[in-house]
Amino acid sequence: MPVEIKIRKGEIVDKALRRLKKKVDREGIIKDARSKRGYEKPCERRRRKGKVKAFNSYLRKKWEHK
Repeated sequence: MPVEIKIRKGEIVDKALRRLKKKVDREGIIKDARSKRGYEKPCERRRRKGKVKAFNSYLRKKWEHK
């Protein structure tokens, strides 16, 4: 299903574009398209997942101490 937003009366195009980007991001359309773009080698998949895991643990540690 295509993503659709309606531009409100007097709304700036930049704000409407920002709302569209948020909606697309929430629905995971970009992430899904990138994952289906082509074959990903197993070593590349492990490397990507490792980076995500490291970043999440970094954020968790950062917010634990505050």
